[in-house]
Order: sequence, then structure tokens, then C-alpha cells
Amino acid sequence: SCGYRHPDTSEENGEDYASDATEGHDDEDEIYEGEYQGVPAHSDGKSRDGQVSMGQPVSDSLRERKELEQERLAEEEELAQQYELIMQECGHGRFQWQLFFVLGMALMSDGVEVFVVGFVLPSAETDMCVPNSGAGWLGSIVYLGMMVGAFFWGGLSDKVGRKQCLLISMSVNGFFSFLSSFVQGYSMFLFCRMLSGFGIGAAVPIVFPYFAEFLSREKRGEHLSWLCMFWMIGGIYASAMAWLIIPHYGWSFSMGSAYQFHSWRVFVVVCALPCMCAVVALTFMTESPRFFLEMGKHDEAWMVLKQVHDTNMRARGEPEKVFTVSTILSLPQYDFSLGIYCFLYIIFSLQIWLTFMKCFQYPVKDNTIKLAIVWFTLSFGYYGLSVWFPDVIHHLQSDEYASRVKIHNDERLEDFTFNFTLENQIHTNGVFINDRFISMKMKSVTFIDSTFQNCYFDDVSTVGSLFKNCTFIEAFFYNTDIDDSKLVGSRVINSSFHHNKTGCQMTFDDDYSAYWVYFVNFLGTLAVLPGNIVSALLMDKIGRLSMLGGSMVLSGISCFFLWFGTSESMMIFMLCLYNGLSISAWNSLDVVTAELYSTDRRCTGFGFCNALCKLAAVLGNLIFGSLVGITKAIPILLASAVLVGGGLVGLRLPDTRGNVLM
Repeated sequence: SCGYRHPDTSEENGEDYASDATEGHDDEDEIYEGEYQGVPAHSDGKSRDGQVSMGQPVSDSLRERKELEQERLAEEEELAQQYELIMQECGHGRFQWQLFFVLGMALMSDGVEVFVVGFVLPSAETDMCVPNSGAGWLGSIVYLGMMVGAFFWGGLSDKVGRKQCLLISMSVNGFFSFLSSFVQGYSMFLFCRMLSGFGIGAAVPIVFPYFAEFLSREKRGEHLSWLCMFWMIGGIYASAMAWLIIPHYGWSFSMGSAYQFHSWRVFVVVCALPCMCAVVALTFMTESPRFFLEMGKHDEAWMVLKQVHDTNMRARGEPEKVFTVSTILSLPQYDFSLGIYCFLYIIFSLQIWLTFMKCFQYPVKDNTIKLAIVWFTLSFGYYGLSVWFPDVIHHLQSDEYASRVKIHNDERLEDFTFNFTLENQIHTNGVFINDRFISMKMKSVTFIDSTFQNCYFDDVSTVGSLFKNCTFIEAFFYNTDIDDSKLVGSRVINSSFHHNKTGCQMTFDDDYSAYWVYFVNFLGTLAVLPGNIVSALLMDKIGRLSMLGGSMVLSGISCFFLWFGTSESMMIFMLCLYNGLSISAWNSLDVVTAELYSTDRRCTGFGFCNALCKLAAVLGNLIFGSLVGITKAIPILLASAVLVGGGLVGLRLPDTRGNVLM
């Protein structure tokens, strides 16, 4: 009754099936004579009882609102069933795999953006001389940009299209990511990274619905799970590039004293490459036919579906197969103005907000609330622990480093030359007379209540070093970085400073654990691989909800065992175990969210949930980060509780395994 004939039926009747919209066929160029005359809508442009033609508003006087909603729902269900049959005829092949890699690059960019923040933060704050009051703003402001972007772009894509919004948003991300590597001021750098986050916020809310609308029911769970792997690939890419690029501070150049381009800026440029590749590739892809049908654009939808069918058939070696769809169901549409007026109308007449409110109406209201809880709890635990793990490891390393400190008391040195590195030492009540400190580095060295008389300092770098309550008498400083910030409570008498080093000096040796931090992040991201494979293979077999709830509960239990972690190796093992267990929950949640909403609100609902995800990330960073080195009990118990609680709520969601896309 929907005008769809399956090819198998035609073959059984001995008929040559062909599209009513095409005549003839050419095996070489796949061009049909009388190519395309327009797909007639299900109603053939005529009004049925209680329905008006496309482009005309439905009058409230024709039907009661409840009856109209029921009729609309019935038509959406019929369209969903027909669309499922069409996608089964199109098959799963070359077209979907091309789209898979293009959208994968976009999702990879989201993973890169999250990791870039953590890797760039120490170097950027050091290079730009950021005071302690400004430290940490970079991580929070990027997540805030992603939160606003997820909600904005998700809602907009339900109005103007998945491809168009994703292309614009990824262009915004790529442009401002690239620009941020060249700006010098920290405030401008924050502004660029915020807009970069605003752009990449569209990736998750659009990528999964976009790809889901090209998949048949039996393929959807598995291939959306495979798509999730690109987020992991983005994390691995960022970790590897950080390890290979950031430590090489020789990879830098300067233009006078005003412009410095250090290696961490090279890393930022390299991390923008996946986004730029995604933008280029997206220009060659098509809009979602399911979105076209929702907007009443049947001709455009038919052409895209035919392209999917023909691309897959040619790849299978069956170019003679003809696309048999001749009629597609019509849904009544309201007449919207086109062009720039339409765009401004959508933005300023609160259409995005109205679509968002539909996510809290029957029959999806309860499911939206449950999804919001699961997204928030999973994100709060994951991002909270992701910032807590490295800091705890760094804290353990610092404690071990401090335990090896060498203490020198009441020493007296005269006419001695220091031309070697001093590291991890404390000098108390020392007296230094006519001593020379030449071409040397002091790393984590503290002088307390010491006296320097007639001493000469030339080309000295002091990393993490201080002079507390010291006295300098007739000392001479040339080309050093010793300034007021290093002279805490000290007296300088008849001494002179010449050609002092300005700005914040960057050397990779400043952070003795930087290599290790990159490596730990790399291991934690790589540990996700087994979980990704398992979730992809079992998503359609054991169900989305079993995997979602089970993964979150197991993650909460594994988190609890962090209580017993007392060494670096054990904490790293628990990090890998936690990441491996939690990834199945993320994959399941992406699939369930994409399948739970109808086409007219799918990206809006996804965007809202992802915005909550980023809000939870900000709160997790603030709360867990403030507890590093203070107590292990609160982070462990809090993360375990929210993960287990969120998993139990996730089990209450409806099973979407057998759903068609409404």
C-alpha cells in the first residue's frame, strides 16, 4: 500500500521489475532514459480525509489536536516501515563504508579536541606566563564551548539538515583550532579554543543520527558501535603526536621577542588536521534521505536513495539491478520560507527551543529524563576520573621524588665554581663567598637562610627553585632568570642584574614526568580497543540495555578497587581496566539515543544529552581535581555511586534493538 515492491516478489512472478520513475537502462554508465520525472508522494498531491497537501497548514477546525497527533504518528510509523524496506533493498555496502570513514574523521576530531586540552595545558600556561589564578580555565572553557555547541548544532540540524550543520560546525572547529596555534595572548587563545569547542560540539549529536539514517535495522547497532572506535583513534592520535612533538622544544622559531612559536603550537596544528580532512570529505557526501522525507523533499530523498542503491550494487558486481521504489509516503508539512529569511526565522523564532521542548512531551518525556541521567552520571564519572587519574599518578611521583631530596646544612664554600646541574636539593644556613655559578641549571633546588657574598651568576636557569630568606651582598647576575618571584623574602644589597631572561622559560626537563603522562594516556586509550570490539560484536546479540547497564555497574565496581591502589603500576592498571569496561556503556548509549528519538527531534535530543555530558565533564574536573592529594575516599565513592546508579537507570530505558527509525 506504500507503493514499494520488493525485487524478490517480482522475480517470483517472472516479471522484470523496474522503477516507475525510470525507463530503460544502460549497463555502462547507469543512466536511465527519461532519467527522473519526480517521485509521486503517497497521496499523489491530493488531500485525503483529514489531511491536506504538502506545504499547506493543517487547520485546527478540521480535526481535534489529539486526532491530528494520532494520525501523524500513524503516518510516521508507516513511513518508518517503508524506509526500513527501502534501506534493505539498498543494502549495506560501499556507500555506507565511505560515509563511515568520513563521519569517523569527524568523530575522531572530537576525541582529539578532548585530549588536546590536557596535553597543551601545561605548556601553554608556561609559555604564556599564566598566573595561578588563570590556570585551569582552558580545560573548563573548552568543555563549556562544546556544551553550547552540542545543544545549538543538534537542534539546528533537525531544521536545516545533518550534512550542512556538520560541515559548517567542523569548519568552525578547524579554523579556530588552526588560528589558536598562532595567537600569543592567553585570553585570545582561550577565546579561539572556546569557539573551536563550540564547533566540535556538533560532532557527536550529528554523526550518530546521520549515520544511523543510512543503516537498516539489523546493521545499525553493530556499525554504530564500530563508528565509536574513531573516538578512541582520536585519543591515540593525540597521545602519540604529543609524545612525538611537544618534548622537542627545538622545533620552534621566534620573530623578535614579541612572537614565539614553540613545539606545542606545532602539536595544535597537527591536531587540527583530522577536522580539516573531515570538512573536505563531507563536501562529497549527501544529505540524509530520512531528513529529506521528514521535510517533505521526496524528490531529493529518492535521488539519494537511488545513489546509495546504485553505488552498492556496482560494488557488488550487480550494476543491472534497478532501484524499484516508485512511491514514498507523504507527511503533511507546514510552509516555511526559504533562503536567508528561513535561516533567521529558525534562529530567532525559537524553533530550536520548540523542537527541544518536544523531547519532553509524550511519548518520549520519561525516556529523555532517563537518558539525561545516564549521560550525566556516565560523563561525570568518566571525565572526573580521567582528570583524577593522571594527577594522582603525578602526586605519587612527586612524593617519591621528594623522598629522594638531598639536604645540606651549614655548608661554607669559597672560590668554588658551579658549572653542573643541581637537582632536588635543599641548602639551609649556607655561606657562599666569591663563588661562581656559570652555565648551569638549578632544578627543584631551595636555598633557605643562606648568604651569597661577591658571587657571580652567569647563564643560570632555575626551574622550580627558590631563594627563601637569603641575603645577596655585592652579587652580579648576568643572563639569568632569577627575579623577584624566585627571591622570596630575600635581601639584595649592592647587587646588579644585567640582561635578565624575560618571559617563561620552557624546557622539557621542567616536567620530569611529561613523557610518562603521555604514555599513560596512550595506554588508557588503547585499553578501550577490546571493549570497542566486544561491544560492536555483541550489540545486536545481547541488547543495548544489557550492555549499557552491565558496563556501567562493572565500571563502578572496578572504580571502587582504586581504594586499594598504592603504587603507580596498580593505578595505571586500574585506569586501563576502567576504560576498557566503560567504553561499552558509551557505545550502547550512543546507539540507544540515536534510535529512541524520531527524525524530527533526533539530533536535538542527542545534542541535549551531549550538552549535559559536557556540563558533567566540567563539574567532574572541578570536583575531582580539587581532591587530588587530599583524600581518595570521596572521588572513589562518588564515582562508584554515580556509575552504578546511572547503570540501574539505564536498565529502565526501552529496548530499541527491534525499532525502525521513526
